[in-house]
Amino acid sequence: MPRETAYLQVADALRARIEAGEWPIGAKLPSRARFAQEYSVGQSVAQRAMERLIIEGFLEGRAGSGTYVRRPRKRLRLVRSRQRAGRTGSPFHAEVAGLGQAGSWESRSEARVPAPESIAARLGIAPGDPCVVTRYEFLADGRPVQLSESWEPLALTDRTPVALPEMGPLAGAGVVERMRAIGVSVVRVVEVPRPARAGQEQANLLGISVGDLITEIERTYYDAAGRPVETADIVVADIRSEIVYEFPVE
Repeated sequence: MPRETAYLQVADALRARIEAGEWPIGAKLPSRARFAQEYSVGQSVAQRAMERLIIEGFLEGRAGSGTYVRRPRKRLRLVRSRQRAGRTGSPFHAEVAGLGQAGSWESRSEARVPAPESIAARLGIAPGDPCVVTRYEFLADGRPVQLSESWEPLALTDRTPVALPEMGPLAGAGVVERMRAIGVSVVRVVEVPRPARAGQEQANLLGISVGDLITEIERTYYDAAGRPVETADIVVADIRSEIVYEFPVE
């Protein structure tokens, strides 16, 4: 089997054994040499599988001692709901704080970026029309858990105080509140989640491995006239977070 697949299969097998209680929390695992022999792989493959479980939070390495089972870290629960979509402030901050972690984000915006064809179709504008693009990295306790690339048509916000999402009087307030400030009422959001595998750039930014499971969410906000006012591509690492959709029963 390919070497890349081999280490993932060994990691899956070890994870299943840990979850079944073969080694309790605090127990020392056998050596990588033993696992290499047991799974008929090289020691480097066994080592990489164990490092994978360290990243996921199942194991911890102790210098000069070995590798031990640790209490698994809770995945961050990212709740998507109508109530949260319409709130002011940051739902991300609230979710992270609920786990006793500090939420933050880093962002960078570019103005007058020509809309590529796919983005133009989502925003209902012509390809090449100028947009503001903002790229985000969301962090929990300093660890990256989510990426986002947001596109807004410049024709909507140009020469207003909210043209750049992370600057001005409503910096960081969110799409709904910023649009309200310029007389645009956002009434609907559509999200399309898709499972995918991390590419090199996504893996580098999220601190995961190439090929790891991710969820890509295509999100678009609409105003009362049905006009798209913002669209974004959100990326969530499966080992870092779980996505929950919550809706009221009417």
